[in-house]
Amino acid sequence: MEIENSEEVAQLEFKIDHSSPLPLHVQVESLLRTLIDLPEYKNGKMLPKEVELAKRLGISRNTIRQATNKLKNENLLERKKGVGTRTIKNTVSTKLVNWVSFSSEMNSQGMDFHNYKIKVDWVKASTEVADMLRIQKDKEVLRLERVRGLQDGPFVLFVSYFHPRVGLTGKEDFSRHLYEILEHEYATVPFVSKEQIKAIGADEVVAHELKIHKGSPVLFRKRLVLDPGERPIEYNLGYYRGDSFTYEIDINR
Repeated sequence: MEIENSEEVAQLEFKIDHSSPLPLHVQVESLLRTLIDLPEYKNGKMLPKEVELAKRLGISRNTIRQATNKLKNENLLERKKGVGTRTIKNTVSTKLVNWVSFSSEMNSQGMDFHNYKIKVDWVKASTEVADMLRIQKDKEVLRLERVRGLQDGPFVLFVSYFHPRVGLTGKEDFSRHLYEILEHEYATVPFVSKEQIKAIGADEVVAHELKIHKGSPVLFRKRLVLDPGERPIEYNLGYYRGDSFTYEIDINR
């Protein structure tokens, strides 16, 4: 797509200040935020290719990628290999406030939850995990899988991947409150949770862990947890039984 095809885009000052103390990727991020708000690029339209943006701005593709990853993590952009980067179509979304770990939340409600499975291993980061944690693909990361629920059975499967910077060893007692472990033992403070929620059908693995039939409705939640410096700490995938769980959201005007 040629940038000059839109009169509004043409009016946008499509350049960055190489002499500015502001990091280049931050300038690119600001530019992209302005770009995706234009009618030309709203609701799923393709952005200019990374190589075109890099040449036009006189910077590396890695700098472009760093900026687009930030917007991708905020669910503003999506990137597909061999296709390119496009804006996310308008969907119902909200930011959740006062979030805590699952165990803390259950305890605060006086609910006696059970850990049906806790599995810890080291795995090579997939492309998705690497992008979310901002690390190299295939770098070893700690993977924590937990199946939790009430006395009558499990209703949620959590799969977490942790940034190596945190320093987890895998020998921790993960039956405890996760974020208390991070904060008190590793000086890592979970500060922001960026979440995406949608309904899906359970695949064979999820169905087996949650004791439901394949294809049964499941609430699927992606959570990216950041520290006060907006550095990734944990990338968490949560699968909730549709017949046993309600995700409540309080929104203040």
